[in-house]
Parts: sequence; structure tokens; C-alpha cells
Amino acid sequence: MRIDILTIFPEFFSVLDVSLVGKARQSGLIDLGVHNLRDHTHDRHNTVDDTPYGGGAGMVMKPEPWGEALDEIIASLGTTDAGPVLIFPSPAGELFTQKTARELAGEPNLVFGCGRYEGIDQRVFDHYAATGRVRLISLGDYVLNGGEVAVMAMIEAIGRLIPGVVGNPESLVEESHEDGLLEYPSYTKPPSWRGHDVPPVLRSGNHGAIAAWRREQQLERTSRVRPDLLPPANSEAGAKPGE
Repeated sequence: MRIDILTIFPEFFSVLDVSLVGKARQSGLIDLGVHNLRDHTHDRHNTVDDTPYGGGAGMVMKPEPWGEALDEIIASLGTTDAGPVLIFPSPAGELFTQKTARELAGEPNLVFGCGRYEGIDQRVFDHYAATGRVRLISLGDYVLNGGEVAVMAMIEAIGRLIPGVVGNPESLVEESHEDGLLEYPSYTKPPSWRGHDVPPVLRSGNHGAIAAWRREQQLERTSRVRPDLLPPANSEAGAKPGE
């Protein structure tokens, strides 16, 4: 997969050289390029923003640098049937979920645009949506100073789903949100720590009982912490048998 990031803070993404994403870059599983939006400005101050039409607080990112930069990145990708997916973090976008991450992990080319200030001129989205695929995506119902943190989170979630990035692919199957539920609690040695014991079933060697316990824990935790994730048929998952 090739990932391109467009930002006014390229140094922010140096952290992508570490951990699993860094190893994936070194092995060639991920080809990642970070581009400075200010390289596509043509005044001595490298201006990327201006005051909003209609008034209001803050500044809006100008369309010209974005258009020039995106055109250059898209041209460098060559001709493909679908073209890249252009992703812009935005509190006004669709919610990013594990399903979104899995969808995007199957794409050959992703281009992330990191907005700042009050956002990017709407015409940038409209222009590229007319000829390609544009997605405004939100991490949740809150506002960040810029898109960089959100892009980091999305790349982490997407990158680990690319085949070969995570050493044991089975570990991806049992994680939170993969089956619509939260993950069950995990334990390791020692069997007792500060008065807290590992549940006996996990030390029983009975794989059927362990699987049933883990499923029960998933349902209980999801019902307690994120009941919105449960379909109506499972909303009573926490009820006692026979109720």
C-alpha cells in the first residue's frame, strides 16, 4: 500500500518510523510519503490560509496550495482504475470505525489531507469528489487542533490490517470491534498478583469452557460499557439465564 500525507507539519509524522508501521515501511509493505503543503505556496510568507467569506472567527485553508499539491501527488501515482481515496479528518465527517479501517486497508493508494485552523475551503472537497473518491472522516464527537493526530490514529488502525504487518494474524480476529463486541479481559503470569487471581477457567485447559467464558465476558463488557454496539437481540445479554 502507498500512503501519502499532506500537512504543514511534516515533522509530526517522524513517529511512523517506529513500531509495527515503521517495520512495515522498512520491509516494503507500506510506502509512505509525507509532503509539506507550504511547498506549494508562492509568496514569501508561505501562506496557506486566509479570512473566511461571510465573516467569523479563525482562518480557512486556501484552495490553491491544496489543489497544486494534490494534483502532484495524484499524478505521481499513475493511472489506476479507481484512483486513490482522498481522506480528510473532519468533525463533520463520517465516524471512523474498525469496519472503515478494514475497508481502507484493501485500497492500494490512500492520500490523507491534514486540515488546520477552521478547516479547508469546501471547494477542494467538491472538486476532487467530482472526479474521484473523497471521504471526510471523524474520530469522534470532539474537535482537535488539526488533522495530524487523527491521521496518525487512522494509519495505525489501517496499517496493522495490511497482510504481513502483524506477525500473528489470528491476534487481529479476537480484538475489540472485530466482531462488533469489545474484547474480553486478558491475563498472563503470575497466577496471583496483589490479591487478584487469574480466573480459574483460564487455567483449566478446557478450551471449550475458555471460549464460552471469553464470549460471556465480551457480551458483559459490551453491555456495560458500550450498549450501543449491541443489536436489539443481544441487548439483554447481561440478563441471567431464564430471564
